[in-house]
Amino acid sequence: LVLGVGILLVAFPAAHGWILGALYLPVAGMLIGLMLRGVAFEFRVKAEGWHRELWNWLFWFGSFVASFAQGFMLGRYLTAFQPGWAYFLFALLAGAALCGGYVLLGATWLVLRTEGELQRKARAWARWGLGWVALGVALVSLATPLVSEAVREKWFAWPRILYMSALPLATLAAWLWVWRSLDRSDGKPFAGTVAIFALAFAGLAYSVFPYLVLGGMTIWQAAAHPSALMIVLVGTAIVLPVLVGYTAFAYRVFRGKVRAERYEH
Repeated sequence: LVLGVGILLVAFPAAHGWILGALYLPVAGMLIGLMLRGVAFEFRVKAEGWHRELWNWLFWFGSFVASFAQGFMLGRYLTAFQPGWAYFLFALLAGAALCGGYVLLGATWLVLRTEGELQRKARAWARWGLGWVALGVALVSLATPLVSEAVREKWFAWPRILYMSALPLATLAAWLWVWRSLDRSDGKPFAGTVAIFALAFAGLAYSVFPYLVLGGMTIWQAAAHPSALMIVLVGTAIVLPVLVGYTAFAYRVFRGKVRAERYEH
């Protein structure tokens, strides 16, 4: 998150001012939610009695705020930050849809990493999340071309619609794969969910490129001086492999099934 904001600031300063200026409040809400998540996670382990339940609820609230804020920002971004109740309602819809996506992602991760009663609950949560994702993706996909002329042109112009149709078909196939594999495998539901998110990101990238602000500013118009871009490239080439390596190492260290007694200690 910090790397992405830093790159936006240095590489695309004009777009940075436009985007973060329009999204100041939801960005602040997302950061507060993320901080609350981290604090609640640590204190929940040490708390006893009703305090533990309180931290559980605060962890849920922080997760909800951070997730909803991300979806809300995406909705405002896709409407190029235009004013009006219709655009605001679309952003709320995008926020709710992303919450459902995170429910699905977290539930399938629990199916992969846990066992017993918690895993059975996670399978039920995943089916609920799948329904939420299906409804959210359908509504957002129907509404996006209506609120954005730029996206509508990229989706339905001939012959783009032919190869664009591969994305929703692949997403539907991944959704069905997750549904069928929930009771048959521990790892396949999570892999299918990752595929759904990857396809959604691919569709998003296709829809907005080459704009940083839809219909208002392209990456070429927002780009900084080539010398600044070279500095960003060198810094990213150094930092990004470190982030990827650290993440891979952390996943390797904490691989396998998680049990309650290991968590408490």
